[in-house]
Amino acid sequence: MRYQISGKQIDIGEALQSHCKSEIDEVISKYPGRPTDALVVFSKDAHEYACEAVVHLSTGLSVSAKGKAVEIYGAFDAANAKMEKQLRRYKRRLKNHHQDRAQPVELSGASSYILAASGEDEDNEPDTLTPMIVAEMETSVPSLTVGEAVMQMELAGVPVLVFRNEKQANGVNVVYRREDGNIGWIDPNTAP
Repeated sequence: MRYQISGKQIDIGEALQSHCKSEIDEVISKYPGRPTDALVVFSKDAHEYACEAVVHLSTGLSVSAKGKAVEIYGAFDAANAKMEKQLRRYKRRLKNHHQDRAQPVELSGASSYILAASGEDEDNEPDTLTPMIVAEMETSVPSLTVGEAVMQMELAGVPVLVFRNEKQANGVNVVYRREDGNIGWIDPNTAP
């Protein structure tokens, strides 16, 4: 497994790196879904340290967690505990999907754009209706079942997930968290 452990404007020592590697290995070894790589980023916000950790599994799922504490080891331990809780919560579902899936999740390339906020008042009309692109990035769109997409969205802690539906040819779908707490699913191929 590849590790990338870094800090934003803070130095990360060898002891902290080895602590992170051993703790992540211990947590991941209890659950299915061979890990491929782990990304851990530390930062400092006023008097607290923050840790963001993401572990990518070969099944296509990503587990991510954030933790904060006064000490840097405590921040990592908080994030690691959240990852373990997520994996424990979805252990049975991960096992079931892992057994059904003979091949790893297929990823398709796509472009992702960040658009500038309009910043216009309601009374003023913008000069043009074409939005200004602030940044352009490469992203991946996984081929998943709807159940796997919901699980991926919950594990990653994101409000929206775009995916290719494995049950349909070239079917791009979206799952999202609704304000009422339920999960919404947009499937354009079944529109009347």
